[in-house]
Amino acid sequence: MGNSSKKNCIILHENCTTALDGSDFSSRINLSFLDPPFNQDKAYNAWDDNLPAEKYWEWMRQICAKVYTLTSNGGAIYFMQREKNTEYVLQCLRNTGWTFQNLIIWKKKTSAVPGTKRFGKHYQVIAFATKGKTPRVFNRLRIDPPLPVGYKHERENGMYVPDVWDDIRELTSGYFAGDEALRDADGNRLHKQQAPIQLLLRIILSSTNPSDVVLDPFAGSGTTLIVAEQLTRKSIGIELDRHNVALIQNRLAEQRESDDISRFFKDYACTPDLEAIWGAAALVEKSISSETSASKQMALFELKQ
Repeated sequence: MGNSSKKNCIILHENCTTALDGSDFSSRINLSFLDPPFNQDKAYNAWDDNLPAEKYWEWMRQICAKVYTLTSNGGAIYFMQREKNTEYVLQCLRNTGWTFQNLIIWKKKTSAVPGTKRFGKHYQVIAFATKGKTPRVFNRLRIDPPLPVGYKHERENGMYVPDVWDDIRELTSGYFAGDEALRDADGNRLHKQQAPIQLLLRIILSSTNPSDVVLDPFAGSGTTLIVAEQLTRKSIGIELDRHNVALIQNRLAEQRESDDISRFFKDYACTPDLEAIWGAAALVEKSISSETSASKQMALFELKQ
């Protein structure tokens, strides 16, 4: 299968099980984000999403083990799954050598999915673990969300990001997907499981520094690679579906306004040394790009006069 690259990004059009054994990992991985098919019998072009449970979780264990081998000491993994599979996720990580750090609750902003026999489902889990007890990098980000009802005093300098993330909207299939959702000419979603920019931004900012290497073995629509590129991180994405590979290549080739992470810089303004964590080079490049765009607009305006 063909592979491609752009600047600091490599896209491998392969099955991740075999790709992780390949020769494309000359550098140690510093952070991996795992958002695999959830085995929910979804209609994928190139994957059977209805495997026997034992086979599926053995596959997940193999992926976690392979990623562990490729990861630098102290490197991080973030493994996202459905809440009902939490015990299997933690077991996969523990049995392949990873050290558990946090169970992140990504609370959805849309209504909970109701149930007739249990409480409505309103979140997904993201297990954060490291290779060894001490993270190689952990940037303690500070945010300043609206005060909860009942709080009397404003925060002077925001708060550290906790393990419940209720400030990041998922890209639902309806109105709330907004402009960020990739669509065809008729407005149909090109990837229904697309991860939001804000989610990967927080993960990458928390567990890497500029020039670090980020891996996404299930690259999907390429959100991890899009964010890593803008933060001057190196990245490797593995994707089995050729349609998704083309989607990622197009997305990287011409950045959309809705993929621009700079609009979220202010969300972390309370974080010490944010410019260094974000990547000064990325900020300078963005500033120059904005100035160039403004100059072009002015020149066009003058030509029309």
